[in-house]
Amino acid sequence: MIKNNFLLILVGLPSSGKTTIAKILKNLIKKKYKNFQVKIVDPDNIRNSISPNKFNHQKEQLVREKSLNDIRTGLVQGFIVISDDLNYYTSMRHDLKQIAEEKNLKYFIIHIATPLQICIEWNKERGEPIPQEVIYKINEKFDSFNNYNWDNPIQTIDPSKFDDLEDTIGKVINVIERNLRIIPLDSYHRREKTDKEQYHEILDRITRNVIRNIIKNDNYHPFIKKISNMRKEFIKKNLKKVMTETQISENFLKFIKRYLNTEFS
Repeated sequence: MIKNNFLLILVGLPSSGKTTIAKILKNLIKKKYKNFQVKIVDPDNIRNSISPNKFNHQKEQLVREKSLNDIRTGLVQGFIVISDDLNYYTSMRHDLKQIAEEKNLKYFIIHIATPLQICIEWNKERGEPIPQEVIYKINEKFDSFNNYNWDNPIQTIDPSKFDDLEDTIGKVINVIERNLRIIPLDSYHRREKTDKEQYHEILDRITRNVIRNIIKNDNYHPFIKKISNMRKEFIKKNLKKVMTETQISENFLKFIKRYLNTEFS
């Protein structure tokens, strides 16, 4: 029997079947672990409560903040929480990782790897609630996994390949259970980190904060993918340097401006 709640991070394109899988996960987990309640945090529900029947891009930061807060609150209250979101940027997954680690809890990434064309077809079958161009854009911007040790899916599922999703997801839950039993919950936190690891985390945190401030301005959204790639390049180039947090922030901004030839406000 598991002793602690945990966070499940679903990752996938729009219309890939994430919500269906989230609901099956919730039902199967509740049946198996009767001591735990399960909470699905779906940004679509938050979005509809803020701007009913209307997508408002200017409210997306508010939706994101409310979603993260609901996940944090759910974990504190002892729920097993499922993040039913796209989570297609590494930074999005990192935010969720940090929330779990703040509570000394484990997290598991599940990649819903439905092929792009099938997502388009399923979206059409639903009456195209999501514009096709949005699905294509998100697919282009999708950050791949395995760039960081923490960003590895525990399981990858293509729901279009399975007739019995319950059976498939039941096996995923078994994998999660084995990880919870075999790996001590706090094992990663007990190990002392090397200076290089600590400095990498500082670079990672500061550069993410810089990007968050930049993308508050809608004018820079077309550059998000390029800026994200530049962030990784900046970290690699500066791992052996010693800078204060202020210097990291200033130098990263200069790095971005130099290559984009753009002034950020």
